[in-house]
Amino acid sequence: MVGGVVIRGGEGSGVTGSGARRGRFGAAHFGALGLHLADPRSEQSVLDVLAAVETQLRASVASADPFVTEAARHLVEAGGKRFRPLLVALGAQFGDPTRVEVVSAAVVVELTHLATLYHDDVMDEAAVRRGAPSANSRWTNSVAILVGDYLFARAADVAAELGPEAVRLQARTFARLVHGQIAETVGPRGGDDPVAHYLRVIAEKTGSLIATSAHFGAQFGGAAPEHVSALAGYGETIGVAFQLSDDLLDIASESAESGKTPGTDLREGVPTLPVLYACASDDADASSVRLREILAGGPITDDALHTEALGLLRESPALKRARETVRSYAEDARARLAPLPAGPARHALESLCDHIADRSS
Repeated sequence: MVGGVVIRGGEGSGVTGSGARRGRFGAAHFGALGLHLADPRSEQSVLDVLAAVETQLRASVASADPFVTEAARHLVEAGGKRFRPLLVALGAQFGDPTRVEVVSAAVVVELTHLATLYHDDVMDEAAVRRGAPSANSRWTNSVAILVGDYLFARAADVAAELGPEAVRLQARTFARLVHGQIAETVGPRGGDDPVAHYLRVIAEKTGSLIATSAHFGAQFGGAAPEHVSALAGYGETIGVAFQLSDDLLDIASESAESGKTPGTDLREGVPTLPVLYACASDDADASSVRLREILAGGPITDDALHTEALGLLRESPALKRARETVRSYAEDARARLAPLPAGPARHALESLCDHIADRSS
């Protein structure tokens, strides 16, 4: 996230209706996400959408009750990448990005995403979110759950203004999010392959909403149906790839590049893809056997064992296999862009595939 960036632009915008404005988004923000928009006009168009989304987000969560407004704006004002609205804005580039519905569509997906964060923090007993106290730690679990419900309701209200197709897709996406969370909470059941289960959870919890973001952008920008379908497929696949690459960063990074201390998932006993590959391995070399012994104990809270496990994972065939899996998803996402016309927006989406593959190497 890059704050305090001046958004460049001319006098008017069909999206914002108020000309250029200051915001926290800019070319540096795109670069941090691995997106490269070489065309200044396209870049400005995307920035205009993001600026308008920020304004409408705050208006959308306002309530007659000041306390509800404060709690609902808590995560809105904490910032974030706004990755989903960004994909809406990029999807709209394949049609008319100045349509007012594009901003509303981006607000729907971001409100839905924010609602899940309130609920996730309760389930994870998180104390911090985006560098600020989480809603559940600042207030209570009950308040955080209810505020999340309120944001889901506001998302549905905005979707209703976009028409029945938007309501239907948002509802189906919400259902997939819930299915993914349930599957993660319950874990693999009898006969389930743990790796397949994990990939399914990520597709439901992460890929589904990113797919809807790209779909909404193209749909409400008025893109051709085949382009809407291609972008939806891209969104789901790149969403899975991005989440999997975070798994690898938690292990492979030497710094807090992933947004948390390296090895946090190991310490908390979170079974990410490299760990699942390591546990499923039948490699008989001493390092692989020792790694499986440590991982079998669950959360690794002992500092010495944690350091040993992290070192073994970094040199393991499991990490190499996980990298290949991420690269496979990134290349699949790129292939799904084939029906789209060449241009700055498609190039930006392709650059994201490169970024995810490179950050996982």
